[in-house]
Amino acid sequence: MKTNYALILGASSGFGRATSLILAKDGVHIIGVHLDRASTMPDVENVISEIKSYGSEAHFFNMNAADAQNRKDILDTVEKIFSEKEEPVIKVLVHSLAFGTLRKFIDDNPETQIKQKQMEMTIDVMANSLVYWTQDLVKRKLISQGSKIFALTSSGGQKVTQYYGAVSAAKSCLESHIRQLSMELSHLKISANALLAGVTDTPALRKIPNHEKIIEAALERNPHGRLTTPGDIAQFILDVYKDDLTWMTGNVIRIDGGENIVEL
Repeated sequence: MKTNYALILGASSGFGRATSLILAKDGVHIIGVHLDRASTMPDVENVISEIKSYGSEAHFFNMNAADAQNRKDILDTVEKIFSEKEEPVIKVLVHSLAFGTLRKFIDDNPETQIKQKQMEMTIDVMANSLVYWTQDLVKRKLISQGSKIFALTSSGGQKVTQYYGAVSAAKSCLESHIRQLSMELSHLKISANALLAGVTDTPALRKIPNHEKIIEAALERNPHGRLTTPGDIAQFILDVYKDDLTWMTGNVIRIDGGENIVEL
């Protein structure tokens, strides 16, 4: 019998946190990668404690998930953990990294507009890192037939708003990476999909200037009269995880309660 694990990139808050908890409650062991300061570590410890309360393992790494050496060190540790388990496999990979620069491309003050390094960092963390993690997981045979990859995108991948340009580019890039991965992983029967959540009140959203207006507009559009929650996304991931179907792949799947189909 296989021992199922989930690797959650961005596990300490928002979508990653909710997914870690709902999968752990279903008996999946959690490998969480997060980047937190001392001030938010008590919240991380609470997540770890709750995971363990369900009888699941919690292996958390407070590291920059986009750093190549960190990725190697984490996966080296995972291989050691797996060496003591019966048929271990990373059944779910969730990419939910929200770390980028929110600046205008063009500004009256050139010093405050986005710089090349900031643009490259945003796209590398929020998009390209998915490819590098997947490459290493396949190379090390840590994922196998039936494993599922989910990457969190947003409507910002197709729409524009002030200060969101680099993140918007990263989300578009992420969706493209998902399509390519889905094709190249098909012979391994590993699926890859992007999940387009509706507007969700997360720490990442609250960093966007004028996020209050974004929330207000989403509430007005959504036929359910509420925002999407991290739990909505986590529930979808759980449902797909429990189904052995991998034929659904290469998609951008909207999970927004109909928010994006309503035109005001």
